[in-house]
Amino acid sequence: MRRRTFLGATAAGIAGMVAPAFAAQDKPFRIYRVTYRGRTEVEDGFDDYLASNGIAVEFIERDADRGAAKLSGFVEEIRDLKPDLVYTWGTPVTLGIAGRYDAEDKQNFITDIPIVFALVAAPLNAKLVADRAVPGRNLTGAVHVVPTDTQLRAMHSYRPIERLGVLYSSTEQNSLSIVGELQALREPMGFSLVERQFRLGADGRPSPDGIEELVGEIAGDGANWLYLLPDTFLGTQYDRVTPAAMAARLPTFGAAELAIRQGGALVALISRYYSVGQLAASKAAKILRKEVPVEQIPIETLKRFSLIINMPVAKKLDLYPPIEMLNYAEVLTG
Repeated sequence: MRRRTFLGATAAGIAGMVAPAFAAQDKPFRIYRVTYRGRTEVEDGFDDYLASNGIAVEFIERDADRGAAKLSGFVEEIRDLKPDLVYTWGTPVTLGIAGRYDAEDKQNFITDIPIVFALVAAPLNAKLVADRAVPGRNLTGAVHVVPTDTQLRAMHSYRPIERLGVLYSSTEQNSLSIVGELQALREPMGFSLVERQFRLGADGRPSPDGIEELVGEIAGDGANWLYLLPDTFLGTQYDRVTPAAMAARLPTFGAAELAIRQGGALVALISRYYSVGQLAASKAAKILRKEVPVEQIPIETLKRFSLIINMPVAKKLDLYPPIEMLNYAEVLTG
């Protein structure tokens, strides 16, 4: 376990946002940071925003190591250390640290220290808050996922959706909520759904066992797209999911930047991780330096999204984008 002090001032703020002016501070703020699978570009954006605004921070870094087993220990450590703010990455981590707003066992969670999350797709459905505009509790943050119906329209513009495949974790509330949205959109948008869940291990956690078989079943059931929804466990298995989809000549659409930057998806409509981190940091700055009550700070999504096309994958699948899409999409060439 380690601590890290971050005192630089070199980065620009969020594109399109005017960074507020902050007064000088006497000593660094302490932020207890819990990531899920190590450092990402989200943390780069978060740190750079604070640095560019001259906000000195001492980070207490912890990582969940892709599971929930460590989270209760982190909760106890947060109580002992009493940091100025807690940062959480992703829905499982945020639920493990903050708990649901209607949880009966609130003593098992942090309820008296401001928490700022990033990379939570559906805070309402996960019951982290009852109202995004006015959270009403010690929690706010930045949502990274483009609305589901908007993603589906982008997917349909590339190639009409007939049967949509989805592979997800039954243990992640975030994923269950998004699958529920897909089910609700089937009739109005005119597609059918092919669902598969990751198998569970003896410990009740999602397992990589049989991933290729599950993807093969989705393709065999006639799916003409595989939707890589923002499932935390799925994000650790792209190196098996997308090759299996390629072998089945099943195009993939990513809901998160990692799905296309590292995961090999064909196309994605995303909020950039770096910008999500900056948005989250802007909320942390209001709490730490402006002393705005966390329960009054809205949970928001970025206003601008990026459509990214993976041209090497398009060539392998012989599935090229409509020519007009190239006028506004970012194209990956290697």
